[in-house]
Amino acid sequence: MFFTHWQLIKYRDGRRKDPQMTPVAERLTDADMADLAAFYQSQPARPRPAAIDAERAAAGHRLADLHHCSSCHRPGFTGQQQAARLAGQDFDYLLRLLRGFKARTAADLDGTMTVAAQPLSDEDIVSLVHYIAGLGASR
Repeated sequence: MFFTHWQLIKYRDGRRKDPQMTPVAERLTDADMADLAAFYQSQPARPRPAAIDAERAAAGHRLADLHHCSSCHRPGFTGQQQAARLAGQDFDYLLRLLRGFKARTAADLDGTMTVAAQPLSDEDIVSLVHYIAGLGASR
């Protein structure tokens, strides 16, 4: 719930921009945001279909271990507080966001992901996305 609430705040105050979300979030009160976050937290996670390359996923798993991704996103990438649940997320969304952190066009609350993405090559990013998108949607 914490993660969704903070994302809505970032859309409202302009730290995160999206042509669909920004205009909606600009009109939300803090109570609206808390209610929306609670609603989405209560929804069951569902896997998003993606063509996962097993070899790339294995390389991504090694990279996730090397960079200690589960220390923030938790084992199974189920997320916690400001660290998003990544398991079950859309392949293209994960790819776009990781590339955004690398290019510094996407931001998180404390800059952790921007820093974490800097040593990654685009090939690394693609492999990580194959691994994470292949995790499914277990909570």
